[in-house]
Amino acid sequence: MHRPPPRLRAPEWFTADGSVLNVALVYPMRGPAGIFGPTCESCARLAAEEVNRSGGVLGRELRLVEVDGGAGPRQVADEVEALVATGAVHGVTGWHISSVRQAVAPRIAHRVPYVYTALYEGGERTDGVYLTSETPSWQLLPAMRLLAEGRGVRRWFVVGNDYVWPRRTARAARRYARESRGRVCGEAYLPLGTDEFAGLLRRIERADADGVIVLLVGSDAVRFNRAFAAAGLDRRCLRLSTLMDENMLLASGPEATVDLFSTAGYFASLADRNTLDFHGRYAARFGVDAPVPGSLGESCYEGVMLLAALVERARTLDVSAIGAAAGDVRYEGPRGLLGLDGRHVRQRIYLAQADGPDFTVLAQLRAPHELL
Repeated sequence: MHRPPPRLRAPEWFTADGSVLNVALVYPMRGPAGIFGPTCESCARLAAEEVNRSGGVLGRELRLVEVDGGAGPRQVADEVEALVATGAVHGVTGWHISSVRQAVAPRIAHRVPYVYTALYEGGERTDGVYLTSETPSWQLLPAMRLLAEGRGVRRWFVVGNDYVWPRRTARAARRYARESRGRVCGEAYLPLGTDEFAGLLRRIERADADGVIVLLVGSDAVRFNRAFAAAGLDRRCLRLSTLMDENMLLASGPEATVDLFSTAGYFASLADRNTLDFHGRYAARFGVDAPVPGSLGESCYEGVMLLAALVERARTLDVSAIGAAAGDVRYEGPRGLLGLDGRHVRQRIYLAQADGPDFTVLAQLRAPHELL
């Protein structure tokens, strides 16, 4: 049965105001990823306030319009498209899973700039979409190589949620394992919101894996970490995740994160000037008890800053003009001075190991000469 298109109406709060540039901030307020939703909102809010103190975007105040990216992909896409079509927002950014991005992008990205901040499976080419975070070739490949060399990992087991990012990342992981003289000896894909892992843990044990690649989202990964440790599997194989921030680490607990590694473009424990300055401003604005600005939430700061830089450089909101000027865009934030390689931000990538309530950064996986 053909589904009629949604009615596109401006929200009640919207009034045309040429002095304001509204940006939809799409981040998870529910579901497994809701665990880091508060830090997504706080980091984006800090970025918007800093942009406005510096004069705004094209002389206009930047305002964030929050959208729950934890809803179903079609529901999120309907809401974002309505905001764009009615002129209520002039751009879109935020952290949300790839199935949401795939629903949203074809509907709006050719009409307004769309900066997607979540690590993802790679390959996004929709007009008007820009990406601030990591892909498997930058993130997972060098981490698997390093752990194969340093820890002798040869047999990998992949555990992920059942949607596009884990499945396509696992496809890449099979190739990366072969390149490191190993192999993927098992895979399992679980629905979002899973809390039962007994059968999966038995499969991992029977596969005699010495490394588990964890591609679970938010609280699903937290529950898996606890079950994994309770089953004693942390004594026989390490875990490697490309989506594990400090909030998920704290929720898992130190007893459930022994021999757990994470790879990302940002960790709160990095002690360079950019990170320390960012943490100082974040604590001054939200207080010392605010959610930890780990890599997932911090990516939303990057998203707001890149969107502002793209529009400022092009001197227009026109998507084609922004694309033509994007190669010259530079902006500075917690991850340092960054620019674009095509539509992806070029950045350093790190490998870290869980150390109680925090991460200890062990190595830089992506070298400086690969950046700007």
